[in-house]
Amino acid sequence: VQLQASGGGLVQAGGSLRLSCAASGRTFDIYAIGWFRQAPGKEREFVMSISWNGGTTVYADFVKSRFTISKDNAKNTVYLQMNSLKPEDTAVYYCAAQTYTGSPLLSESYGYWGQGTLVTVSS
Repeated sequence: VQLQASGGGLVQAGGSLRLSCAASGRTFDIYAIGWFRQAPGKEREFVMSISWNGGTTVYADFVKSRFTISKDNAKNTVYLQMNSLKPEDTAVYYCAAQTYTGSPLLSESYGYWGQGTLVTVSS
């Protein structure tokens, strides 16, 4: 499985960004696509995930109603729409393919990772 993340950039607080994660290769091995983020000096943390059939989404508490996740089945692409961005959302965002059974909240459940895309939110 190969993952290509894109869509990061610089945005002012309160603004929006849409991240994309395009999957290719053995996509039939994928249970779900998850987004994680890592801010400078902090550990990587789970953001949101969507099952490969698009039926189940999971999100971290800090997302609340600001972020949504969706999937374009024809393009094998997952989107993370981020609204009302805050400076504390600044991080490198990674998409990952869950290929092991287990909780989608845990990075250990993911066998493949994209390269990361930087999101910077200015105050």
